[in-house]
Amino acid sequence: MAGFFQTVIRAKEPMFSHCLKVLEAKTGNNGLDVKYIGDIMHRAHHVMRQLGLDTSDTTNLELYRTLIAHAEDDALFGHTHDVVFVRDGEVISFNHDDIKENVSLTYEMRSSARARCEVQHGLFEQYEKSGVSKKAVNHELALAGIAECSLDDYHEVKKRRNAKDKPVAPYILCVGDIFSDVFIKLLEDEARIDTDKDGSKRLSLPFGSKPPYDSVETVTSVGPSPNAAVSCARLGLRVGLMSWLGQDKTAKDSLDYLAHENIDTTPLVRQKNTISNTYYVLRYGADRTILVKNEAYEYSWKQPATKPDWVYLSLISKDSWRLHLDLLDYLEKNPEIKLAFQPGTFHFKWGAAKLKKLYARASIVVMNREEAVDVTGKSYDSLHELAQGLHGLGPEYVVITDGPSGSYASYDGTLYRMPNYPDPAPPVDRTGAGDAFASTIVAALALGESVQTALTWAPINSMNVVQKLGAQAGLLKKSEIEKHIKNAPEDYKLEEMN
Repeated sequence: MAGFFQTVIRAKEPMFSHCLKVLEAKTGNNGLDVKYIGDIMHRAHHVMRQLGLDTSDTTNLELYRTLIAHAEDDALFGHTHDVVFVRDGEVISFNHDDIKENVSLTYEMRSSARARCEVQHGLFEQYEKSGVSKKAVNHELALAGIAECSLDDYHEVKKRRNAKDKPVAPYILCVGDIFSDVFIKLLEDEARIDTDKDGSKRLSLPFGSKPPYDSVETVTSVGPSPNAAVSCARLGLRVGLMSWLGQDKTAKDSLDYLAHENIDTTPLVRQKNTISNTYYVLRYGADRTILVKNEAYEYSWKQPATKPDWVYLSLISKDSWRLHLDLLDYLEKNPEIKLAFQPGTFHFKWGAAKLKKLYARASIVVMNREEAVDVTGKSYDSLHELAQGLHGLGPEYVVITDGPSGSYASYDGTLYRMPNYPDPAPPVDRTGAGDAFASTIVAALALGESVQTALTWAPINSMNVVQKLGAQAGLLKKSEIEKHIKNAPEDYKLEEMN
């Protein structure tokens, strides 16, 4: 048991173990050190279960990221001032002040100073309560070479820090399917593109042969909603992801990756006896054809432990209708939560009539021009009609992307057009460009930016994504987007459309 306190307090051996033995003897060997450790672990596990974490299967990094994601949940940390989690020689602090400080720190730079101080005081307080004089406790401290940490100093630091605390970033909950992409780059002299009589194109390979390929690479934790989650996190929002994984290595890799990206995975569901979704992406030049198979998950709404400021809904399985109804119930009970809707394949198949209540509840919808025609039935040639048709369904903000022609946003009676940001080099892979665009618009609005600013940011993130393989490698931070804006060409300007 001395090992636990030695790790937390950073006490030196063998004197610290001797110190505990002396203090234990003075109390009749009641095992106060063991009882105190048990109490600390009980409270740590209680918080972890409240956060939906498996106490035996949660990594240190995943626990750290989840605690950070819930930094503003005061009630959750009401009794954790001296709670730490120790595994593999690493200390994770549950102290609320440590957690608030860690929001802006990496895992390697994490703070646990307040919890360590509280544990030290808590341990020796156990002996004082059992009749050992404070003088005797301090004597043993001195013999063990432990410098007494000052809670007075700690509280003074706490007061000064709280006085200059920055506003807490909004929390956005992204909801939708997650999968891994296996990118197979085809050799362009082995594959070809054929055009049917109706103008549709097909990717062709010699049938019954063994054509060689150029390369293969796996990218984990992707999909419109996971892409949006990573995008929003890099732009400075607190982010949670409600998605569905199996219980396999792919799921473990996904959780580790999301933790590194500061994503709260508490809302994520790992379904037993199920594998995780894997898509196969056939790359031909900068374009791709995706082989898709969705596993059978039990899609049900999971009330988030942290109440979101925004919910971001995107691509999700056809088996998720019940979840949509429960989401609408949740939003009805929490009218202050804003809904961002980037419809996916099955949303378009279900149609606007079936999704009438969802569109009516959305603060913003984002889709491409062809999809807007499908949803509204309006003319492809009139962007004003398309925008008004979508507004008529309920959303306050309407965003329509139009490929090489740029993008459009409609708000408060005005339709804006924004050109694409120029590519610095030919695109490497267009996967996720639309997700980067949509999520950047939403992130900017969630951060309090204007629709004009949001429409300026989004093409830059989209441009950078297509310069890298996969949907997330090129996602930018806010400071990086602002740097691109400073270096933008003169014609990269927002215009109002009459």
